[in-house]
Amino acid sequence: MSRRVVVLDYGSGNLRSAERALARAGAEVTVTDDLAAAARADGLVVPGVGAFAACMAGIETLGAGPVIAERVAAGRPVLGICVGMQVLFEHGDEHGVVTKGLGLLPGGVTKLPAARLPHMGWNTVDAPAGSVLFAGLPADARFYFVHSYGVTDPAGLAAAGATVTTAHHGADFVAGVERGALSAAQFHPEKSADTGAVLLRNWLAAL
Repeated sequence: MSRRVVVLDYGSGNLRSAERALARAGAEVTVTDDLAAAARADGLVVPGVGAFAACMAGIETLGAGPVIAERVAAGRPVLGICVGMQVLFEHGDEHGVVTKGLGLLPGGVTKLPAARLPHMGWNTVDAPAGSVLFAGLPADARFYFVHSYGVTDPAGLAAAGATVTTAHHGADFVAGVERGALSAAQFHPEKSADTGAVLLRNWLAAL
């Protein structure tokens, strides 16, 4: 059965590639800023590109924060992608400016301690046994990343009850999160070819 998925349009850009990838994975996809549609959908995707503060400003202007939080509290699936994952955390620290996030996951987003930034291109991830998102993918599966900031305390997040997938660029950072109805990926599954398609199909199958 086709799942109804909303890609939330809060002005972050990069919406159409996510729409196409989800449609190829078998979803019935709508890109919209309609919060009622976002609340009703089988699955809600929160995309995000650019700066943490700008994405949070867009979410706040739309008034989407409570809808995202209510879905998670009710056990209704949400998938955050790239900065759409980062805003799920408590705060983001960019250029010395700390911006409050949605606070649905514990921890903060900071600059990666790497000599080369942004972290751009293909990288492998370390997914734990029992991951739903990464089920069926080989250990050497590669995903496409574009970011300079991330969550570098995977152990703290795991201690809070999340299933945490990590990657490495200068340090270990959170590449994927699964906790209850909330899932997230720091990389772009819609730009990750066949491996990204598997991940999206896994998420849709769990809706």
